[in-house]
Amino acid sequence: MQGSVTMYSTTWCGYCQRLKKQLDREGIAYTEINIEQDPASAAFVEKANGGNQTVPTVQVVPSSGGSEVVMTNPSLAQVKQALGV
Repeated sequence: MQGSVTMYSTTWCGYCQRLKKQLDREGIAYTEINIEQDPASAAFVEKANGGNQTVPTVQVVPSSGGSEVVMTNPSLAQVKQALGV
């Protein structure tokens, strides 16, 4: 198991679209949450980004039992590193 990846995004975010394509190409599964439709997720993103709704915000929980990592606009390499792949 590779762990879990949650991407907080919006429909209009170009950086989100790019990262989704990269994750799809690498076969990395993720759950996408549109913060414009989920107030609780929008609040999580604001907390992680100093009060800003900056997307993509990505939450990674590695399968190795390590600590969760929350990153703002990460590269594919950063996501893979957080997953341990």
